[in-house]
Amino acid sequence: MSRVPVSRLLPTEEAAELLELTREIADGALAPRAAEDEAAERFPRDVFRTLGRAGLLGLPFPEEWGGAGLSYEVYLQVLEEISARWASVGIGVSVHALSCFALANHGTDDQREQWLPDMLGGELLGAYCLSESHAGSDPAAMRTRADRDGDDYVLHGEKAWTTHGGHADFYTVMARTGEHRSQGVSCFLVPADTPNLSADPPERKMGLTAQATATMRFDGVRVPAERRIGAEGQGLPIALAGLDAGRLGIAAVAVGLAQGALDDAVAYAKEREAFGRPIIDHQGLAFLLADMEAAVESARATLLSAARRKDAGLPYGRQASIAKLVATEATMRVTTDAVQVFGGAGYTRDFPVERYMREAKVMQIFEGTNQIQRMVISRELARGRRGPAAHILVSEGN
Repeated sequence: MSRVPVSRLLPTEEAAELLELTREIADGALAPRAAEDEAAERFPRDVFRTLGRAGLLGLPFPEEWGGAGLSYEVYLQVLEEISARWASVGIGVSVHALSCFALANHGTDDQREQWLPDMLGGELLGAYCLSESHAGSDPAAMRTRADRDGDDYVLHGEKAWTTHGGHADFYTVMARTGEHRSQGVSCFLVPADTPNLSADPPERKMGLTAQATATMRFDGVRVPAERRIGAEGQGLPIALAGLDAGRLGIAAVAVGLAQGALDDAVAYAKEREAFGRPIIDHQGLAFLLADMEAAVESARATLLSAARRKDAGLPYGRQASIAKLVATEATMRVTTDAVQVFGGAGYTRDFPVERYMREAKVMQIFEGTNQIQRMVISRELARGRRGPAAHILVSEGN
C-alpha cells in the first residue's frame, strides 16, 4: 500500500526534497517487490545499486570522499522511510554505513581516496565482521587472528551473523593481532574476492529473509598491510565507536518498520467493518491504534534527539543505546498490536503484518542485545555521566 508521509521538522528545504525523493524510490522500487523477495528469500543486490546511484548510501559521509555530507538527523529519517517499505533493505543500508565507518573515520587520506568513493557510490556493497559464535556480546573475546607475515597479514577464523555475507564486495573485519583483550584487536578492509575467504550457506531466519546472513570463514586469507585501518591494536575502539552510530541506524529501521505496521493497521481499521461501522470507530480498537501512534512518535523523538547530539559533536553513546532500546521495544509492541488489529487475517501471510512482527524481533537482538543496551545505560548512570540535556538542542544552528 502507499505509505502516509510522516510530517517532519527538517533543517533545510534540500533535506525535505531528499526525503521526498526517497519516498518516490521506496514506493516505486522497493514496496512492490518486498513481499515476493522476502517469500523467495532472494537477496535484492540491484536495489542497493539503485540506492547508491541515487546518492542514498553515502548520505552521512563527507562530500570529498563521495558522500553527501548530511547530518545524521536527516540520514536517519531517510533510513526510516526506506525501512517503512522494506526492512531488509533498511538494515542493509545501515550495515553498509557501518562497514564504511572505519575507513571514513580512521583511514588515511590515501586509503579513503582509493576505496571510499566506490563504497559510498553503491558500486561496492559492504559487510561488517565483528561477532563470533562464542562471543556475540563480548567482542573482546574474539578468536579470529591476523598474523603479520612480511608486508601482509594472514587471517584465520570465523565471523558469525554477517549481514550481506556471501554477497558483499568487501568486508570490514576485526581480528586479533595481539594477546591483550581490549588492545589486541585490529581492523582490516578485505575484498570479497580474496583467496581463502568463503561464506557458509545463509542462516535460516525467522524474519528479514531477503537479507542474507552468513558465517564468513577466513582460512589463511592474506591481506596487504595497507588494508589495515587505523593503528595495530586500535580495532576494538573503532568497532565500538562504529556500533554507537550503527545503533542509531537500527533504531531508525525499527521506527520505519513500526510506522509501516501502523499505516497498514490504520488503513485496515478504516476499511474493515464490525457491527455496522468501521472498526476504527470502536473505542477499544481506536485506543489501541492511539497507543501505537504514541509509541512510534516517542521512539522517533528519542532517536532524533540522539542524532542531534551526534551532529553537535557531543557524546552520544548512552543516547544511542537508549534510542536503540526504546525504538526496538516499541516496534515489537506496535507490530504485535498490528497483527491484533487485523485479527485472524493478521495471522495469515495474506497481509504483511505477520512479517513485520517476525522482522521486529531481531531488532531487539542485533547491534547489541537490549540487555546489553540496559547495561551500557546503567553503567553510564553509575559513573554519573549525564552530559548536557538533549532538549537544549534544536534542529538548526547547532
